[in-house]
Parts: sequence; structure tokens; C-alpha cells
Amino acid sequence: MIQRLHRSVISSLFTLFAFLSNDSTYCQAQETTKKASRLENGSNQTPSEPVVTEATSDRLKATIVHLSQTIGERNLRKPAKLAEAADYLQKRMESMQYEIVRQSFEVGGFERFPCHNLVAEVLGKDKPKEIVLVGAHYDSAQGTPGANDNGSGAAALVELAHQLKGKKFSRTVRFVFFTNEEPPYFQRDGQMGSWVYAKTCKQRGDDLKLVMSLETMGYFTDAPNSQKYPPLLAAMYPSTGNFIGLVSDIQSRPMLLEVEKSLRKNCKVDVQIGSLPSELQGVGWSDHWSFWQEGYMGIMVTDTAPFRYPHYHQP
Repeated sequence: MIQRLHRSVISSLFTLFAFLSNDSTYCQAQETTKKASRLENGSNQTPSEPVVTEATSDRLKATIVHLSQTIGERNLRKPAKLAEAADYLQKRMESMQYEIVRQSFEVGGFERFPCHNLVAEVLGKDKPKEIVLVGAHYDSAQGTPGANDNGSGAAALVELAHQLKGKKFSRTVRFVFFTNEEPPYFQRDGQMGSWVYAKTCKQRGDDLKLVMSLETMGYFTDAPNSQKYPPLLAAMYPSTGNFIGLVSDIQSRPMLLEVEKSLRKNCKVDVQIGSLPSELQGVGWSDHWSFWQEGYMGIMVTDTAPFRYPHYHQP
């Protein structure tokens, strides 16, 4: 899982952020340093490119193992574990010099155990009011350790923050770890962490140009007929589960196509996209759904979860 995760996600998302920054000065600086960098370090890789190494895999593995094994099941049924996961992710981000802001809220029946969304932001230098938000939920379904759902997405978000550390973009980049994505809080107003946060963004008038949800990303297989789909879609897509999926509603299709273009150019793993009615099974099964409710464009990056992953929501 780790090898495929860092190949398909880290390099492609890093390139995606450079693309979405829409920063010509930043891109020109990349080009002017390319020759000097190659002469200095003997590599074809420029300082702006993602560093995908064994250390990348080690960091991804460390995050997933800590969330799923050291902490384990983390939700309001086990509130101490949910709080431990929030503390762990905050410390990981703070160790990279990110300042974390907690958005805390309470869910009825659990007033003694506040829930926390964790937010880190890198202010854009030219268009600071335009925001690209990438998020992942860190809670797990009841009875599960959540290694893939959503340890893989949380690990990718931590590593993406590592890869982008110290870099400046035209637009503001916001990293958000969401809580309470899993049932019984899924799509529940005032209880699902991402919906609480999306409402706050709307009330403040935040100009979110794109919201990207990293959701259940770690399972790839070359086994024939390993990929399933909601009804009527099977004839349109591959039957082998060895691609990364980009999913959006119809309104988010323009940005989905821009993201697809960037990923196909830079990602070694196949990319499949679907801009589909939001009511279709699976299309809204993550935190991007919350932002649709508030009028923002959002996409999900996923291995398609239960349509591929045989251990989905299992112990």
C-alpha cells in the first residue's frame, strides 16, 4: 500500500499544487534554478519537484501505523482515542513549523468530549484571498482501525505538507484534518466535521477555489475484475483496481478537468475521473460533499473504497 500511495499521490498532488498556484513568478524561478541544481547535485530533479524517496515511504508508513495500530479505533465511541489522534496530527504539523488552529465543537450526547478540526494555512503572496483547500478526515468507523479509511488520506496530507514546507504560492494553501466523517455523523448537520467547517467558510465569505478531499487512497491491485462500480457505470471504466479515482459532482466538473490534466501529465498511475450526479451512490461519500452543500467546488481523490477495497469498514 505504501509504495503505491507515495507514487500515485505524493508526486501528483505536489505537481497539482504548483499548477493551481497560478504563480508565473514561481514557475520562472523553477526554470532558472534547474540548470544550477543539476550541476550542483548531479540529479535531473529540480528543487521544486517532489522528493519521492525511501524516507517518503517511511513517513507515510509511520503515520498510518501510528493512527491504525498505536491509536487504533478513533471516534466518539472512543473519545480519548479520537483526541489522541488529533494531538498526534497537530504535533506532526507543528514539527514542520505549521501553526495549527483548532475548530472545536460539541456533538449532542458527548458534551464532555469536544471534537476538533485541525487547520494549517500558508498565506498566498499575490492572491491571498483565493484559497485551495486540501483535507482528509482522521476518524475511523466504529469497530475499525482505519488504516486505509482514512489513515491513508491523513498520511498523504501530512506528507503533502512536508513536501510543500517552506514553498510559497500565489494563492493561499490550506490543509485541514476533519473529524466525524464516519457514521453516525456522516452528512449530519452540526456533527460532521467538514460540514461544520464548510459552514464557517461560507459565513466568513472564504473564496475557496477548490476543495480536495483525500479519501481511502491506499489499496491498489492488478487482479482481474477487482474493480466494481455503482449501477450503470461498469461499462465506462476499467475492471482492474489499479488506478486513482477523481470524483466530483456536475457543478465541479470544470475544476475536475483541470486537475485531471495535471495528474495525467505527472502521475505514473492511471487516473480515472467521474463528474456525476451527486445523488449517485458513492459520489458524495467524503468531506467534499460538505462543501457542495455550501456552494463550493470540490473533488474526491480515492481508490474508490468499497467498490475495490475488500476490507472496507472491517476490523
